[in-house]
Amino acid sequence: MPLYNTLTVDAGTCVYIWKITESEATLAQDIQLTPYCQGRMHRMKSEMHRKGFLSIRHLMAEAGYVDADLFYDEHGKPHLKDGKKISITHSNQFTGIIISDTKEVGIDIEMQRSKILRIAHKFTPIEEYRTIANTDALIRKLTIVWGCKESLYKIYAEPGLSFLNHISIKDFSLSDGTTAGEILYQGKISNYHITFTEFEGFTTVYAIETSKNTD
Repeated sequence: MPLYNTLTVDAGTCVYIWKITESEATLAQDIQLTPYCQGRMHRMKSEMHRKGFLSIRHLMAEAGYVDADLFYDEHGKPHLKDGKKISITHSNQFTGIIISDTKEVGIDIEMQRSKILRIAHKFTPIEEYRTIANTDALIRKLTIVWGCKESLYKIYAEPGLSFLNHISIKDFSLSDGTTAGEILYQGKISNYHITFTEFEGFTTVYAIETSKNTD
């Protein structure tokens, strides 16, 4: 079983990352899906998506859960029936989850690709990065920023929330490993601690809420 990494964030929060190397049939062994999730997987045309879906259930098993312990709200945000907080991500051959006893959490894994240079203006003020002359460094930094905003979006899970207009990420260096984020939406502010790491051309970002929404 290629459990790629396990990270203990704090006493009540853990990250689990899987690298998909198995066949779909192998991943399906010993996994019991609810009828709802069976339907979801049946509608997935991509084998990679189905393998990612199954590998996430293996990650949940590492944390002591089965598929029936998971449900989704009307906005598609995942929840655990015991009240603990969970976030889920899938990018190519990597999947990940973060689970916390009490804190709102979000996770995102992204492949580092040049495509992000073309879409950066849609999610961040690109003029802030004009001083980065090295293209590889720019791709890496923008990938982290996207992952930060995606992680925060998963926590907040409110329709209409804009990456560009409502989510801000404190500037950071690639060597920092951490940064901070803020969401200002409909007159409410919430703040987050964010950690990022890079491996095999991918970036993992996970966020933890540090203050609740306030007027």
